[in-house]
Amino acid sequence: MGDELQRRYLDAMGIQRWVARSSRAACPIGETTVRAEAETADQPDASEWDSLQAEVIACTRCELHKTRTQTVFGTGNRQADWLIVGEAPGADEDREGEPFVGRAGELLNEMLFATGHRREQVYIANILKCRPPGNRNPQSHEISCCVDYLWRQIRMVQPKIILAVGGIAANSLLQTDARVGELRGKVHYVAEQAVVVTYHPAYLLRSPLEKRKVWDDLQFARKVYRGVAH
Repeated sequence: MGDELQRRYLDAMGIQRWVARSSRAACPIGETTVRAEAETADQPDASEWDSLQAEVIACTRCELHKTRTQTVFGTGNRQADWLIVGEAPGADEDREGEPFVGRAGELLNEMLFATGHRREQVYIANILKCRPPGNRNPQSHEISCCVDYLWRQIRMVQPKIILAVGGIAANSLLQTDARVGELRGKVHYVAEQAVVVTYHPAYLLRSPLEKRKVWDDLQFARKVYRGVAH
């Protein structure tokens, strides 16, 4: 990332600029492997995406279908190298039918900018496709009912890297109960895709001082991506 792009990102995130010291040692890349069934397939056509989306729209697997305004399937480039995974739709997403809108969505856009991407260049989806009432955390049985849709999206997109934002997204993907702080700064693998974990934009809105850590996470993710993409 050029100096000007870095400056714009840091300004947007409200982070004071700093100069890295040349003597600073590079952070080692840790690795955790999660067993998951991987499927190799050709790029799906539009009809396969339409079929999956129709299945999500009609889903009644859990009680959340009774309180949703609409399902939130996913958005973006269906052949993207980067796939962003959040936890569940909020009120804005439930109303508009698109993941990560509102203030959290604006902050996610700035986070993506730090990776050198615009929103339309990546694919964005959630663990849950329906909003939990009152924006409460997803319950385990709701995740169990819904996460298969996300796995199918992952197999269809075939991303080079998955950025899991927030603990629920990370725990659901990696089958762990570790906290985000324990999962950051490491490369995890699931269904043969590299996964990097960082904080959720909504958390950053409540805890802006953590934005410095996210900056490090995003630069780490760029480093990982360059390694797996070339």
